[in-house]
Amino acid sequence: MLKLLELFSCKVITVVAGAVALLLAFITLAIKTYNCITLGICKSEKKMNGKTVIITGANSGIGYETALDIAKRGARVIMACRNLELAQKARDEIATKSKNDNVIVRQLDLSSLKSIRDFAREINTNETKLDVLIHNAGMASFDKKITSDGLERTMATNQFGPFLLTHLLIDLLRRSKPSRIVIVASELYRVANVNMENPNPLNGFTVYLYYVSKYANIMFTLELARRLEGSGVTANCLHPGMIDSGIWRSVPFPLNLPMKLVTKIFFKNPEQGAQTSIHLAVSDEVDGVNGKYFMDCREHTLSRGVSDMARARKYWDICEKLVQLKPDDPKI
Repeated sequence: MLKLLELFSCKVITVVAGAVALLLAFITLAIKTYNCITLGICKSEKKMNGKTVIITGANSGIGYETALDIAKRGARVIMACRNLELAQKARDEIATKSKNDNVIVRQLDLSSLKSIRDFAREINTNETKLDVLIHNAGMASFDKKITSDGLERTMATNQFGPFLLTHLLIDLLRRSKPSRIVIVASELYRVANVNMENPNPLNGFTVYLYYVSKYANIMFTLELARRLEGSGVTANCLHPGMIDSGIWRSVPFPLNLPMKLVTKIFFKNPEQGAQTSIHLAVSDEVDGVNGKYFMDCREHTLSRGVSDMARARKYWDICEKLVQLKPDDPKI
């Protein structure tokens, strides 16, 4: 009798395990099918010959794929990257694949106000035009670090750095009009928020600050677009989706193991994730479109909190102080 019970139990366990496996496989297939159906693809075949495009963080991930696509369209591509060795290797690959040698690397560490000023000075001195500025670089970290400027590193790289760089390059963008500013942002699940009383948080859960910084990017875009209205320069932001990219490298062991599995199964690859950035940079469809939020190459609505223009203006004023704007810096 005992052996029969044991045999029956084993069969039940086998059936249940098989059912669970089939259910998980079905869910995985359903999610991947949904992602394929809703995936936005840039359909524009527009050439970019004679155009100059700056892409931050262009040595890997969606920045690399964005740079590759735009280089194939014939543009002069300036890869603004922190690690010159990795950037030069990526540059050579892009130049070979695109058959475009007009791809150059310039050093830029967005967590350093000095590096940003040095980069902007070089661009303003040596470039005669700037048609598209793509703020793509981003970081997420489990390590708490304060920059030499007294800024939290994630917020500095993802928000304060792009804020300062935009100011320093705005005159060149205005002279090149019509020109575009494209900002990779995110209102992921609408859970992140910016604490106006503490916009540069030096304590707290560091990975959550990534989403706070991406939320801040949207407020920055909206106020930037308002100030640029009628100038010939447009500013739009986008959520690329969840991407299997290097930004997840900071996830520590053993959390990185299930994270790798999740990203490989469910997330977009970098080429797919770059589509909306490319769309906003090149498509005639967005000529004159200003201050909008895009996902999968389509305009999406924002929650009331992030689209509150009074908060956006207040945050702008705070950012001006944190990045130490000078009286003789270009004004937006």
